Amino acid sequence: MSAAVKPLTIEKPWLALYDAGQKSEIVPQYSDALAMFRAAVSRAGDQPAIKYFDAVISYRELDHLSDALAVCLTDRGFAPGDRMAVYLQNVPQFVIGVVAAWKAGGIAVAVNPMNRDREIGILFNDCQPKALICHGSQYESFVSKLGPDIYRPSIVITTSAAEFQTRNDRRLFANVQRRRFPETIDFASIVAQNSGRKPMIDATFKPSDIAFLVYTSGTTGVPKGAMNTHGNVTFNAQTYRDWIELRDGGPILGVAPLFHITGLIGHIAASFITASPLVLAYRFETGVVMDAIEEHQVEFTIGSITVFIAMMNHPAATAQKLASMTKIFSGGAPIPPSVVTAFRAKFGHYIHNGYGLTETNSPTHVVPLSREAPVDPASGALSIGVPAYNVMSWICDDEGRNLGVGEIGEIVSQGPMVVPGYWNKPDKTAESFRNGRFHTGDVGFMDQQGWFFLVDRKKDMINAAGYKVWPREVEDVLYTHPAVREAGVVGVPDDYRGETVKAVISLKPGQIATPEDIIDFCKSQMAAYKYPRIVEIIDDLPKTVTGKILRRELRGS
Repeated sequence: MSAAVKPLTIEKPWLALYDAGQKSEIVPQYSDALAMFRAAVSRAGDQPAIKYFDAVISYRELDHLSDALAVCLTDRGFAPGDRMAVYLQNVPQFVIGVVAAWKAGGIAVAVNPMNRDREIGILFNDCQPKALICHGSQYESFVSKLGPDIYRPSIVITTSAAEFQTRNDRRLFANVQRRRFPETIDFASIVAQNSGRKPMIDATFKPSDIAFLVYTSGTTGVPKGAMNTHGNVTFNAQTYRDWIELRDGGPILGVAPLFHITGLIGHIAASFITASPLVLAYRFETGVVMDAIEEHQVEFTIGSITVFIAMMNHPAATAQKLASMTKIFSGGAPIPPSVVTAFRAKFGHYIHNGYGLTETNSPTHVVPLSREAPVDPASGALSIGVPAYNVMSWICDDEGRNLGVGEIGEIVSQGPMVVPGYWNKPDKTAESFRNGRFHTGDVGFMDQQGWFFLVDRKKDMINAAGYKVWPREVEDVLYTHPAVREAGVVGVPDDYRGETVKAVISLKPGQIATPEDIIDFCKSQMAAYKYPRIVEIIDDLPKTVTGKILRRELRGS
């Protein structure tokens, strides 16, 4: 928090809910994320850092692999402050790439592996990455096809999800190939070529230096790169460790996408600060993930509630499969209380709720480890938890005035986990970050004890299984279909995803299209979580007198 920011004085009833012996505030043990990683190498060099099917990479090996990749970058002109886009699934190369970017003095840009050429083009033009590491399939399908108006990284490294492991589980790897391209750098070849070399620079960072750019649509639909600093990362890594009582060496399941803030902090950073193995499984396949939990005796994970719903409904699900995973947290999407009850009945474990955003480096609110979240009797909502270490959080109205207990308004948070703003977007930064306080755009309330509840979205943003979908982006794609006259997109309740995307359209005179046609069209134009699962065709969309489409009426149409 800047010295110019006047400290806010509010009551903190939630402190009484903290676990016995917990402090209200913590001091970060590490100044930057690279120092945190190097400390893990120093004290646990021979211990596993990554477990990927039958592959085990020790912390010392991870150190050497990231050195070799950092040399590849610096040899080709990558300089301190440059960006490296990491456009990968949950594979070891993601972690190696992040650490290599830091060792070269740069910033890791986390890119959603489901993004297509249109979407990555927007990100590349915004952050202008010097380097890119991606799967060969992504390079061939999307990166190689970027238009002349798109910024192109000068260093492109391609790799395969099949690297490191030899099990080749057919549930995931049946169609995965190792591809090489003459115009790109092959990951396996370059790390072998640079084996034993260290980058010429000795990268060091201040807490205020940027560690990650993590893109979020937020409440505008325009991708914004949250500038997650090294101080942000190390602070919330320590929050995970201390709040959840994670032990050194306790296996962590990387079930959230690593590009997501939950994956970056709750998986990668949490494993570094505890010198623990991070268990990865390429992409989410329920049976594969449950097998990995049992095989590697995972102790902790945090993921979307849809992950745990999928586990409950899998035919091979048994209590034994998840017996070791005693610390389970969920965030990113609303959690139905009935799911928490059913999950514990099946597996014997309680799912603790948590709340945070990209702009807060994962959690600001978490259910204490020894407690269970209450359910609001009026709305049936499960509490998102209480403000964690060093967090100041309150509810305000549209004019910014603080509201009292039980009053509904916008959730605002302040603390060392809040990012300084958005990359190259001072206007958007000024809208959301006011006097060092982040206005979340989420609506909720606090009860008498200090439990916080999320009750609604401030805008029309759709939260589908933890992924943010902005209706206007989907509508823009719909309007490119030759048969579509009008289009409106809303989120509707979904038992599995929390919310799902629904499109309501009208057709041009003389045109014919079925809902299936529209869904297939959208599926080909955007990431899988964005395209509408429900399409309704009507004669005319409801509108205001000024011609604005009434989204609120579409939800129940």
